Amino acid sequence: MTAMIPGKTRAALLPPLCLLTLLQAPAMGWTACDDPPARRVNWLHCDKQGIDLQGADLREAVLTQVNLSSANLSSARLSGADLGRAILNKANFTGAALRGARLVSAQLDQAVFAEASMSGARLDRAVLTKADLRKADLSNARLYQAELIGADLSEAKLNQANLAQADLTDAKLANADLSDAVLSRAVLEDAALTGAKLRSARLDGTNLLSADFTGADLSQATLAEARIDSALFTDAQLDSTIWINRQRCRPGSVGECR
Repeated sequence: MTAMIPGKTRAALLPPLCLLTLLQAPAMGWTACDDPPARRVNWLHCDKQGIDLQGADLREAVLTQVNLSSANLSSARLSGADLGRAILNKANFTGAALRGARLVSAQLDQAVFAEASMSGARLDRAVLTKADLRKADLSNARLYQAELIGADLSEAKLNQANLAQADLTDAKLANADLSDAVLSRAVLEDAALTGAKLRSARLDGTNLLSADFTGADLSQATLAEARIDSALFTDAQLDSTIWINRQRCRPGSVGECR
């Protein structure tokens, strides 16, 4: 009889163990990489390289650390989605909606965001080397310490965006709207900002070496302690601009701070 007690004890433990296994199973299978694209889908860590998601509804989706390299997401709806630390190199987001989306520390080398709606998106520390952001709406977006080396932001809307400490070396920002944007201590060396709108923008401590501001509007902008060696300001509006020596330019100044 004594010998049977351990057996009874083991048998008594089986139901709770089975129950625990059943309770854990849904949690383990919560990330369903085989699930079709849908609003709030969870593709955490999933490999979706080269997938065609044109026009897909992925609003509020969990796409953290997903691999969507070379995927087609043109015209897709991704507002509120979490793409933190996702691998999105060469992905196509042309015309996509990413309002309020989170792309913190995402890898976006040569990704295409032409005419995408990205207002309020978070791209802090994202890598966007040679990315195509022409005519994209990045108003109020956060790009703190983002890497935008060689990126094309021509005619992009970046008004009130935070680009503090971002690297925009050799970036194209012709006719971009950077009104009220924060570019403090950013790097804009060799950047093209011809015709850009930088009214009331903050460029204090910014590296502007060899940058081209021809025809740009820098009225009321702040360039205190910025480095401007070899920078071009031909026909640039410097109305009441705070210059590198903290002197305020005279109203009506054009081409040079008077």
